[in-house]
Amino acid sequence: MAHPKRKISKQRRDKRRTHDALTVGAIAKCSNCGAAVQYHTVCPECGYYRGKLAIEKSVVA
Repeated sequence: MAHPKRKISKQRRDKRRTHDALTVGAIAKCSNCGAAVQYHTVCPECGYYRGKLAIEKSVVA
């Protein structure tokens, strides 16, 4: 197995990890119902995407 010849310093390790932080996705408003929706996804409330019906939502009464 591979074995490191020298210890990786904390500074070097942390420099490598600077880009690993997660970012929050952009939130938009649904053009049909006004609910908060992530970009490029079908609205979970009404089933519309870019003004067109993408999935049929069943109504539970």
